[in-house]
Amino acid sequence: MGSVGFGLGVATVDQTIYVVDAIAAAQALSEIGYLLRQQEKERFRAKAFSQAAWTIALARPDLDWLHRAGALTSLEGVGEGIARVLTDLMEHGESRYLNRLREQMKQPAMEDESDLDFAEYQGDIHSHTTWSDGRATMLEMAQGAQALGYSYLGITDHSPRITVVHGLDAERLVAQSREMAEVQRQVDGLTLLQGIEVDILEDGALDLPDAVLEILDIVIASPHVKLRQDPAAMTERMLRAVSHPHVDVIGHPTGRRPGSREGATYDFDAVFKVAAGRGVALEIDCDPARLDLSPEMARRACELGCNFVVDADAHAPAEFAYVPMGMWMARRAGIPKERILNFRPAWD
Repeated sequence: MGSVGFGLGVATVDQTIYVVDAIAAAQALSEIGYLLRQQEKERFRAKAFSQAAWTIALARPDLDWLHRAGALTSLEGVGEGIARVLTDLMEHGESRYLNRLREQMKQPAMEDESDLDFAEYQGDIHSHTTWSDGRATMLEMAQGAQALGYSYLGITDHSPRITVVHGLDAERLVAQSREMAEVQRQVDGLTLLQGIEVDILEDGALDLPDAVLEILDIVIASPHVKLRQDPAAMTERMLRAVSHPHVDVIGHPTGRRPGSREGATYDFDAVFKVAAGRGVALEIDCDPARLDLSPEMARRACELGCNFVVDADAHAPAEFAYVPMGMWMARRAGIPKERILNFRPAWD
């Protein structure tokens, strides 16, 4: 996706109408959301663009017909402002608003270098429920994923370290597994995976014992606190975590929050190389408050041989809508489909 345009131009008596498919439009809206999210004051507008991208990527509407009928705003989440962006794409082959944002944010207009189709996305392995800091029950999250046609959903609530999110210890994980068995019976076609988002402690140890981690389907190890550690200490911390035998994924690897908090600084190449060697995936967290890894860092990790997961980090079913933004980020990074584990039909 770039300033060269989004589709074939079709000449008419009055003007040229560009044939813009839904995925190309969703990518443009996702990029706008990503760029807006770099500014704290624009976080609500960024969210609106992200949610509109989700609607379009999922529904695949006939945008040309809607444009001609003056009905773009009939799409869920598409107001007048977003409709103007879509109109620009179809009437000019590019979004002038997106081009202005790129210029303001000093972002190059480059073509996406991988061909990722959201329709082939099989499942999300990072989600939260009311067992920790989620805003929906496990059943509600499962039903949301089922409605999207996902094959699997990872329930990965927090570990105990951050007490304000009511993280799960071993005893509560056992209780959660009983609820999961009951919920599983109510969601045909969707496999629920019990996991944990376990904190990476200051010394690189994990927040739960190995005896607990080894029985879970998914272990996502994430840095949440003490992100301003000395880079050398932070490097050792992350190397210890990525080398842990039960870790499957490093979640939001820098801990950044664009517009409000810089992420951790460490020897990224060293950590990425170990991740690639051990088969530990790196997360592209689609939450607009995180967007971590960035496309630039994900590109470097891809060059070093890493695999990835693209996850919404959803705390409510509506937040599955963040995934198209993560897909745009993965495209921007040039990550091929075979390196993204969410495209696999089952979680190994």
